[in-house]
Amino acid sequence: MSDSNSPNDDNKSFTGFILVALGILFVAFLASAAFGTMGTPVLDHNEFLKHVEKNELEKVTFHETDADVIFRPGDLSGKIGPLRQRVNFISREQAVEIAGLVRDITTKDKNITTRINALAESGDSKFLFWILSSALFCFAFYFLFIRPMRMGPGGGIMNFGKSRHKSVTKNTGVKLSDVAGVQEAKAEVEEVIQYLKNPERFRRLGARIPKGVLLVGAPGTGKTLLAKATAGEAGVAFFAASGSDFVEMFAGVGASRARDLFKQARENSPCILFLDEIDAVGRQRGSNYSGGHDERDQTLNQILVEMDGFDTDTTVIVMAATNRPDILDSALMRPGRFDRKIMLDLPDVQGREAILNVHAAKAKVSDDVDMKIIARATPGFSGAELEATINEAALAAALKDHDAIDHDDLEEARDKVRWGRQKQGRTMDADDLKATAWHEAGHTLIAVKIEECDPVHKVTIIPRGMALGATMSLPERDIVGLKKQEILAKIAMCFGGRIAEEIVTDDLSTGASNDLEQATSLARRMVCEWGMAENLGPISFKDDNESMMRERNHSEETAQKIDQEIRRIMDEQYARAESIIKENYDSLERIAEALLLHETINGPEVDRLLTGTSAKDLKAEKEKKVRVINRIAQAKPVNPDDVDEEAIEELPTSAAAAKTVDSEGKTEVIKTAENLDQGEAAQDSSAQETAAKEPEAQSSEGADTEAAKEEEPKEEDAKDDGPKA
Repeated sequence: MSDSNSPNDDNKSFTGFILVALGILFVAFLASAAFGTMGTPVLDHNEFLKHVEKNELEKVTFHETDADVIFRPGDLSGKIGPLRQRVNFISREQAVEIAGLVRDITTKDKNITTRINALAESGDSKFLFWILSSALFCFAFYFLFIRPMRMGPGGGIMNFGKSRHKSVTKNTGVKLSDVAGVQEAKAEVEEVIQYLKNPERFRRLGARIPKGVLLVGAPGTGKTLLAKATAGEAGVAFFAASGSDFVEMFAGVGASRARDLFKQARENSPCILFLDEIDAVGRQRGSNYSGGHDERDQTLNQILVEMDGFDTDTTVIVMAATNRPDILDSALMRPGRFDRKIMLDLPDVQGREAILNVHAAKAKVSDDVDMKIIARATPGFSGAELEATINEAALAAALKDHDAIDHDDLEEARDKVRWGRQKQGRTMDADDLKATAWHEAGHTLIAVKIEECDPVHKVTIIPRGMALGATMSLPERDIVGLKKQEILAKIAMCFGGRIAEEIVTDDLSTGASNDLEQATSLARRMVCEWGMAENLGPISFKDDNESMMRERNHSEETAQKIDQEIRRIMDEQYARAESIIKENYDSLERIAEALLLHETINGPEVDRLLTGTSAKDLKAEKEKKVRVINRIAQAKPVNPDDVDEEAIEELPTSAAAAKTVDSEGKTEVIKTAENLDQGEAAQDSSAQETAAKEPEAQSSEGADTEAAKEEEPKEEDAKDDGPKA
């Protein structure tokens, strides 16, 4: 995207003003130097020396080609003359000569008290000042006039009121095929694209395409990308500006830039004019409390006039983006301006899969990676977060020298984008580590025991992001709305960490500050926004956050009832969490011990801990299953820590068939393993016997081979039964 004007950096504008001020000071200095001595009487050389001999001079200051003379106050030869006069010299050498004579006179006669500033004392500093001032003036002149002219039109201080937009003439490089997960929004802009391609098709029936299209959605949902794709698909010019580009501290500048932007858009029609973050300039007028007329209101008025003044035959379509449509001015939203609103929601599971495939096509991803699994494991992710997940996975794979991005890279990238980066190098005190383990164990126990909580995905006491530990939950479905019982479950889960930590340490810490903040916020929104308070009913008491006065729309008595309802909800869920923890203390202890021993455990491991598996046996069972799998398949040994527990459960562990496939995809050997869980010696013996009987198995047990193939889990089913989101 090419810049049509100079860079819109406010620091450069500020620097420009500083340079202009210094230039003005420099000009003032030159004027002072040139005209400061005008009108001062000139003293002859001989008269000057006579006044020196008579001690009638108080001070003499020598310069390059002149000298400033200050007389002593009083009667001079019977007349009162000026106290300041000037002596001119032909050259610097004459000035030095006269200065030497004056010094000789004052040296011979001690009664002469005239102060003399020699030529060397004043000339050098003055010369240096002139050099620096000249250099500064040249520097300012270059950056204010020469450099902006070389950068193109719109640069420099003389174009301060020009628009600072970015423009692309024909090709934005983005098509609708590059946009995924927002099918309804793409269908909406298809009409705009068809109109830009063939406007006569609509005009013959008297149809008028909307002048303004407002894209509304959460950050990262692809509003800017969709606007670029619309212009790229239609093949028209694209002008882009941010709402903050119009806001300046000088009155009238924003309105001037708006006029210039719309003027250039009309000159380049058909085109799309995109205003990003329009809420920065399009807020409801009259909400300014600073007194006087707001510059932002002037800019908004100019935008309204420009949009309403478009000619009917001018194919200029304004597209704007915001995530705060509730604060926009009503005049901006009326038909004839932004009269079409396109909602861009967070993508569902199919949309997330499509977005992941779009970005994965630009990276090198392993063939065994199933984007359906990643899509199910990323509920609530926006398009920008999904793109960041692919990029973080690519960075991690490159650092590990992988040939391609694998599933583990994507899993870690997903956790990094959502919860932050692991801090493996941070050391913690033993007491702090213990408190963190019990804290996360408390969250985990409540999440498992309350059905409305999201399933536990992973629990760790390795610092990640701003937290010392984390209990990561992934919802099984896309969240479009929360039910009351789900909200109460979240509040109870927030209290689980504080309660468990208090039990083991007999003290409280600041580790639960974020939990308390989330719980209080949910309880307050239940009462004030969602009408879920039993004693207040379905009434909204939401405060106006945009108002600086923060005026309440309810009485003091109602405010007390709101506080009581919030307290009741918090107390009930605290007691609920405390009861669950006390009833399941043994399970809580096993989870905490497993965290202290292994640092990180996943959801299936938590389930086994709740059924009675000890912390020491937790990983041992996993390692045993991995050894069995390795013997059955005779594959390359794997690290138990790299194997997902649910994937282990899907693989055959006893009396099951495993096959070895060559590079051409043909089955070479069929092996069976029986009683592999009866000890390591029995496993080795069974593996040897199976290997010895391979030829016989290939020739005489065809029927058994077919049966074994039917018993194998299908690859498609294994993917579908993988980790749930």
